[in-house]
Amino acid sequence: MHKVLLIGGAGYVGAVLAEELIERGYAVRILDRLYYGRDGLKNIADRVELVVGDMRTLTPEILKDVSSVVNLGGLSNDPTAEYNPEANYEMNTVATRTTAELCKAAGIKRYVFASSCSIYDRGVAEQARDVLLDETSEVSPKAAYSSSKYAAERFLLEMVDDNFCPVILRKGTVYGFSPRMRYDLVVNTFVKDALTKGFLTLHFGGEMWRPLVDVRDVARAYIASIEAPENKVRGEIFNITRNNFRISEVALRVREALRQVGVTVDIRPDYSYKGVRNYRVSGIKAEQVLGIRPEISIEESVVNIVENIQKYNYTDFENPKYYNIRWMRLLEEAHQVISVTGSVFYASGSKS
Repeated sequence: MHKVLLIGGAGYVGAVLAEELIERGYAVRILDRLYYGRDGLKNIADRVELVVGDMRTLTPEILKDVSSVVNLGGLSNDPTAEYNPEANYEMNTVATRTTAELCKAAGIKRYVFASSCSIYDRGVAEQARDVLLDETSEVSPKAAYSSSKYAAERFLLEMVDDNFCPVILRKGTVYGFSPRMRYDLVVNTFVKDALTKGFLTLHFGGEMWRPLVDVRDVARAYIASIEAPENKVRGEIFNITRNNFRISEVALRVREALRQVGVTVDIRPDYSYKGVRNYRVSGIKAEQVLGIRPEISIEESVVNIVENIQKYNYTDFENPKYYNIRWMRLLEEAHQVISVTGSVFYASGSKS
């Protein structure tokens, strides 16, 4: 049986990908530090092998019987990367290199890396360069997150040979429901704001462009990257996006979809300047080479999000665990307190 190791497999994308792999008959081993707990795996806990650990200290034993590795691990957005740039670099760049080296030494050829279309970001100030970008376009990422992903890509491409087949997926901004839900992604944030505030806020008037893709389509792209012939994908980069949208259009689409489930929402533009990401990318290469075209629209996904929020009672919208940076800060604060006080409920020095 083909066994896949998912590094970071209990996260937002990983939880969905693990289910998709299981449905297709793959054996799944997950390495995850469980920063966000086990909720993402609650539907499949008895069908996956879970190893709780840090990707920075992965040992060869975890690769036993593994045929392919998908690296979804590390810090996954700009705020968490900026919060601790050193840890961001250690996880997103250094650990990518070391885990790839371990795979190559173990004879595991297929290594699929979760990169990001934020590598293409040029901001709203460079409108003259606001063009559709593809995998051959010149990039020069500056932010901690995108820079760490780009550096990891460079390492992987240097390792390409007949015995090692890295595949790099630059994902657009992901949306959709996951058992490890996030409300800090633009479509998901709009849904959360609609249900809690009754209005959507368009920062910078929603003028910025963003490539978007549903989390289930992302999962299918990873599977296609595992299954594709080596000669088609070895050392290749693929943009994964359904389409490019101005954020203002995203808000309109979310509003229309919410009407289908009986939710009326207002849209309020905020034209004050903020540093915002702005980029458009082409997904044609993935369609031509991997044979995939993301199919799930924003509207379909919004309805699915609302239905699953109600089904699984994900209505504690302000819980920090749904927001990567809030949760990381909370964990760090708790660690600092407990390192001094010890256990919350047991006496200092107690083994309990």
